[in-house]
Amino acid sequence: MQVFSTFENSSFLEIAIALLQEKGIQKEHIFAVPLDNRTEDRKLFDTLHRADGVSLIDIAMALATAFSVIGASIGFILAWGPIYWGMIGSLIGFVLGVIIKYLYLQVTKKNSRLLRGKQSEIILIVECDEAKVELVEHILWEHLALGVAKVK
Repeated sequence: MQVFSTFENSSFLEIAIALLQEKGIQKEHIFAVPLDNRTEDRKLFDTLHRADGVSLIDIAMALATAFSVIGASIGFILAWGPIYWGMIGSLIGFVLGVIIKYLYLQVTKKNSRLLRGKQSEIILIVECDEAKVELVEHILWEHLALGVAKVK
């Protein structure tokens, strides 16, 4: 049988591998594969086939609405009238909202990803007899495996 598990890159993985070897699993039957980290930044704009759930225009639409109401209200006093000033206010609010969201995504989210410090996960594959599957699974869970699966 094969037991698949995923780990964060930590000393718990090394301890789990050493303990598996102590319990009789040969070194040739333990296979660890580190996953590569993403080297490119995420795309800013979504396409028809790929969307990440982050919207640039949610704050922009709210600010466009607020600024258009303010612009139309002030437009009764100004020379061009409420319609032009409402449209100008809407445009200013929309651009300001896109800039705010862009800066938020580029600065705040990038810093939070760096501060988290999580590296790529490691996939550990252990091949063993059916009699040792429960022992292997217990050892992997005890050493903070993120997930474990068995395949016959």
